[in-house]
Amino acid sequence: MAYPNLVLVDVLRQTAKKLNEGAHYAWGNHGACNCGNLLQVVANVSKEEILTYAHTGFGEWTELAEEYCPISNTPVNLMIKKLTDIGLTPTDIHHLEYLDDKSVLEKLPGGFKWLKRNVREDVVLYFSTFADILEEMYLNNISIPYPPQEVLEREYAG
Repeated sequence: MAYPNLVLVDVLRQTAKKLNEGAHYAWGNHGACNCGNLLQVVANVSKEEILTYAHTGFGEWTELAEEYCPISNTPVNLMIKKLTDIGLTPTDIHHLEYLDDKSVLEKLPGGFKWLKRNVREDVVLYFSTFADILEEMYLNNISIPYPPQEVLEREYAG
């Protein structure tokens, strides 16, 4: 699963919000599909720019992510790098495009159900749920050091 961090949580929520508010969505378009909409937020580029970059590789985002080479500076690899830099793995990219990570689906409000990759409302629900999971993981990993007992006793002695 993705590396939980607040940047990733934020861009997932921003993307879900944009889609929920009517941003252009077309699953068959590299620039306007699930990952395309996410990249618009992450890289601050237009769907047209993403489409141009994506066409320097072959296949859908899932295949592009599988072929990703971090040392290549091809435009499509730079787009994938934007996603991996915020904590996603190629497997996460696949799951985001197909809405099929069972650990996310199990946490959906109301319980597990299959979602459809080309239904805007399902994408919003998946991205929002994924953000919630990552935020919870992030918060659970924060450790707040407690002062030594003698400091507590001194501070609260009365």
